[in-house]
Amino acid sequence: MGPKMYTVQTSTTAKTYSWLKPLTIFAFLLMAPLSATAGNTELEEFQVQIRAKYDMKEAAFAANDPEPILTQFYHPDVVSTGPDGSTHVGRDELRPIYNEVISGDVRIESYRSFVNGDAGWDWVNFHVTPPPEAGAEPFTFKMLFLWEREDGEWWSHGEMYVMGVFDSH
Repeated sequence: MGPKMYTVQTSTTAKTYSWLKPLTIFAFLLMAPLSATAGNTELEEFQVQIRAKYDMKEAAFAANDPEPILTQFYHPDVVSTGPDGSTHVGRDELRPIYNEVISGDVRIESYRSFVNGDAGWDWVNFHVTPPPEAGAEPFTFKMLFLWEREDGEWWSHGEMYVMGVFDSH
């Protein structure tokens, strides 16, 4: 004996609302990324804590003081890779870079964040407005910061950056 066959009758009402099921599925697919972040206290706490780090970094740029960035933002063993492929390892290798570029206005805008336990990353737009005397146009880096929480505090263990801007989402 084969599988049972069922006969289904459709009504005019069912045909009239036949578009509802695909629309409902589409709506759930659109909302999935929102539900992944909505109510995710781990992600929200991570974003608040790294935002404080970004605020400190922005203030240090405004004050032309690289020291807070080097000692309160970056882990001692940080790895930084720029658009030309150059790599700097550790705070001591970053220090001359920051001593050179510390002027100007910087604004860091998170684009997409992820966290799982004590590790996370954050894609950002890193907007730079050079001081007027530099005679340079504003520019933006697309950056990826790699974060690790140690003893309750988040530290940037790495970054990569290229010229460009992430579109708003």
